[in-house]
Amino acid sequence: MSPRTFLSRPFAPPPTRRALRAGCRLLAAWVLLAAAGCDYLGLQPVSQIEARKDSEGRAIGGACRQAGRALEDCYTFNPHMSKAAIFTGWKEMNDYMLQNSLTEVRPEVAPVLPAGRARADAAPAGTPMASPPGKPAARATVYTTP
Repeated sequence: MSPRTFLSRPFAPPPTRRALRAGCRLLAAWVLLAAAGCDYLGLQPVSQIEARKDSEGRAIGGACRQAGRALEDCYTFNPHMSKAAIFTGWKEMNDYMLQNSLTEVRPEVAPVLPAGRARADAAPAGTPMASPPGKPAARATVYTTP
């Protein structure tokens, strides 16, 4: 191959570089396609994010009411949710249950408390929340800090 022929040829990248570029393009297209359907990148409008959080809070509140949990317990078990949304869901479910004469569905699994809180099974004797002998314990839940 003469030097003249080598210089007159148009530049073409080596086959490995060409394959690498095609692979990168394919990977970039795949990542963009996968990210297009992702809801958790924070690419939605703020109103849509707020609406989703509100509906999740209302669902949690309704589930707490149906399970017979006190509203305060629901707040404690879900500290990351809006209290207003939880209350709205709890109240809507309460009205629905009263309207249709539905009873509570007791959960079979005990809830897991947030870190740093321990649940006391009963109030200490002599406190206003302690129940007299022969009567069921009060509905309130007592929490103690370690």
